[in-house]
Amino acid sequence: MININKRLAHFQQSKVDDQLVLPFDLRQRSRLRVTLSSGREAALLLDRGTIMRGGDLLETEDGYVVEIVAAPQAVTDVTAKTPQALMCAAYHLGNRHVPLQVGDGWLRLEQDHVLNEMLVGLGMITTDQTAPFEPEAGAYGGGHRHGGDDDNYQRLPSKRLKPNA
Repeated sequence: MININKRLAHFQQSKVDDQLVLPFDLRQRSRLRVTLSSGREAALLLDRGTIMRGGDLLETEDGYVVEIVAAPQAVTDVTAKTPQALMCAAYHLGNRHVPLQVGDGWLRLEQDHVLNEMLVGLGMITTDQTAPFEPEAGAYGGGHRHGGDDDNYQRLPSKRLKPNA
């Protein structure tokens, strides 16, 4: 088993040796036993509070580079007839501390039938699907930071993803 213990900065270009496909709930864990796409077993041993994003590069003790891939998972896409109505939905979801991916004219959240009923009651158009989920990091960037982390703004999902991706 290999130990993955370092996150590479986004500006570091590295040859990717393998991939790790995980849904969002597992990309929030800093200690985890995983199986890489190649079938190799690995242990994630990252700093507490680390949130892995699709496209992040991690490194093992011996220099093996692993790319994180956001796994498709059960999500609900939310649209509205007006921008104001969509902002109202975002307000109500935020008030419940629901992780949200925010796009141009749409929201994405993990599937939840109770939240879906609330959204439909607010007049939203909801579409259940299977897709990668990259919620916003939060007002303070989310996750653990280091003094040299200067790329946090670019790491926000809304800055890196294409609409409806």
